[in-house]
Amino acid sequence: MPDFAQNADAGRADRALTEAPADGITSASITLPVPRTREDRAPVADAPGSPTLLFDRVSKWYGPVIGLNQVTLELRPGITGLVGHNGAGKSTLLRLAAGQIRPDLGRVAIAGFDAWTAAAKRCLGYCPEHDTFYEDWSGRRFLVAMAQLFGFTRGESRRRTEATLELVGMRDRADRPLASYSKGMRQRIKLAQALLHDPPLLLLDEPLSGIDPIGRRESIALFQELARRGKCLLISSHELEELEKLTDHIAIMAAGRIAAVGTLSQIRSVLDGHPLTIRIASDQNHQLACSLLALDDVVGIDRDGDALLVRSRNPRHLFAKVSDLVIEENLEIRHLETLDESTHDVLGYLLGGRGR
Repeated sequence: MPDFAQNADAGRADRALTEAPADGITSASITLPVPRTREDRAPVADAPGSPTLLFDRVSKWYGPVIGLNQVTLELRPGITGLVGHNGAGKSTLLRLAAGQIRPDLGRVAIAGFDAWTAAAKRCLGYCPEHDTFYEDWSGRRFLVAMAQLFGFTRGESRRRTEATLELVGMRDRADRPLASYSKGMRQRIKLAQALLHDPPLLLLDEPLSGIDPIGRRESIALFQELARRGKCLLISSHELEELEKLTDHIAIMAAGRIAAVGTLSQIRSVLDGHPLTIRIASDQNHQLACSLLALDDVVGIDRDGDALLVRSRNPRHLFAKVSDLVIEENLEIRHLETLDESTHDVLGYLLGGRGR
């Protein structure tokens, strides 16, 4: 596996990949090229220790429609999942981070450089959700071309291509025309081109979409390894269960704003004032419902077949009270579960509806 742990060294010329076995895998070191143009040297970075990705009170309009509204976000090495309904602003945020569009207000910076500058783009690897390839090209030819466009020599481009193909599991299939690739194979090639220049920041838009279960596990392991080696990954996905396996650090978007950022448990603690739904089934549902409605934490009860759906502001407190009721009123509880502890329902609370 190529070793992308080294930081970019702008003071050294392009060099060959060096490979040596380590822990049963192949390791290769990749270094960014020397800046070659005046534009490359012009931007001035912030002080050392700046966030890898910074959104500072960023707003973006599309005519009368606001796509992003006063977003402030700091990301450092590690994996952050970006979730939200369609239209929440995820694509706008990623396009701003990639320097494809500029904010109307505020600042977007990568490693201290304004996001649309050449210096920032040297620090960025972008894997978009949708792709447009020269379909008659092979995956290998495409990656070599991308590396050469970045400024690497032909030999260095080929070495980096082979290293990244090995990394994403496509080395043995890289000579097939891109038109013959499955969606999962295309995702791997897109990821490979994002890794070619060893960037500290990776923006991955739906990178798990269309990949088979084995491929997903391999991709998740790769993302976690890259994070362990100091990369900053922002991964946008609606595959919330898979995202939860990948990281517990989530940024939730709603109506163009960052509704919450943190671990799932931290976000859940913010929702203490919001009702949570608990499903309880008993042979004495009427008696149980009357007793539960008398509790301060219970804000409503509905029937669900032979069970009760109880909305409570504090489920842990409710569980303790139910235990007391079982003893005091001789009730038999057949079933008890909290329905909305998953990422889907955290998302649903913050966005005012059920998650996807």
